[in-house]
Amino acid sequence: MTDTSIPRAEQPLEDSDPVVAAGPTEDAETSEAVAVAGDSADADATGDDRSGSDDEDLDDEDDEDDEDETVVAANGGKPAAPTSDADLFRQSEIAADYVEGLLDILDYDGDIDELVSGGRPVVEVVGGRLQALVGQRGATLEALQELTRLAVFRQTGSPSRLLLDVGGYRATRRKELSAVAKNAVEKVKQHGEPVRLEPMSAFERKCVHDVVNAIAGVESESEGVEPNRRIVVRPVD
Repeated sequence: MTDTSIPRAEQPLEDSDPVVAAGPTEDAETSEAVAVAGDSADADATGDDRSGSDDEDLDDEDDEDDEDETVVAANGGKPAAPTSDADLFRQSEIAADYVEGLLDILDYDGDIDELVSGGRPVVEVVGGRLQALVGQRGATLEALQELTRLAVFRQTGSPSRLLLDVGGYRATRRKELSAVAKNAVEKVKQHGEPVRLEPMSAFERKCVHDVVNAIAGVESESEGVEPNRRIVVRPVD
């Protein structure tokens, strides 16, 4: 087992009321454990500056760019190198071991699956009493994903685009964001004006980009900097 020393939604341009409701509040004990994990992971994985400020101007209109920015920032500004399926699966195994150790520390039970999907390593955790690992609007899950990527980086020396999911949260969130994106597209087509969405994570922005980019007559782009980076949906000239 890997060393387990713990290494929004839509609004029109002038309307501030969110459409998608926030999720449950994260568990305090889990948050503390994640914070401890983050301190160890940052110290062990790399001594480089991880602010990612140099990557904010990357063009993220491409489906993958939003999450690529996050991966680059999380690994000392080093872009990910192409890897084989065997390398990707090895990353998922390392990540699964790390997550298993974290669950043991937190005294949580869960079944862990590691796989490769869509050209990236994936770890899925399923079980009861895991909502605290997701947190409000997936905030804890995103933090755990970055810690797990750092655990992979520590062992392989290569940045990882690992996707971590807990309790099927990401699949459910994709469906919600698909509805948000389609609603925004309808408003853009009806009024001919851009619609700005609430700030979202890289994962959430990619979900919206995927839906909007598949519809003719509209386009989407990201603006702003984390944690307030958001998508604007606008008509195509």
